[in-house]
Amino acid sequence: MDFEQADALNQAIRLLSLRHRARAAALLAPLGLHPGQEALLLELARSGPSIQTQLSEALGCEPPSVTLMVRKLEAAGHIRRAPAPADRRASIVELTDSGRELTGQIKRLWCDLAEETVTGLSAETVADLPGILRTLSGNVDAKGRHPHNDGRP
Repeated sequence: MDFEQADALNQAIRLLSLRHRARAAALLAPLGLHPGQEALLLELARSGPSIQTQLSEALGCEPPSVTLMVRKLEAAGHIRRAPAPADRRASIVELTDSGRELTGQIKRLWCDLAEETVTGLSAETVADLPGILRTLSGNVDAKGRHPHNDGRP
């Protein structure tokens, strides 16, 4: 791939990421949420009560970030923590009634955001996008596992 094509691709990915996050932030703000917190709430809705380490792995973020999100969401009454029976040092995190209600609102916003994002694309392209994006993410995650074979460092 030449630089022009690489630059166009990297710029498009960067701009999409920035604009999508900004739009998500604008949609979440009226709910009193910041980007990232919705992912934690949706993960709890999907998986049920979880320890913070599991949440960190599922969300792909560092444990201190999850701890901070959990504290803020607990203070807002959307989740609760309890010591894990098997390991008193670990906390089990679960949705409260308020969190379950908020998750329903987040799901509606997420549908709206997805529809805004793919406006103008064919149904076939939209159906292919999740797989394409997962492949791109996997390629970036695997960056250290595929050394260049063409002499570049």
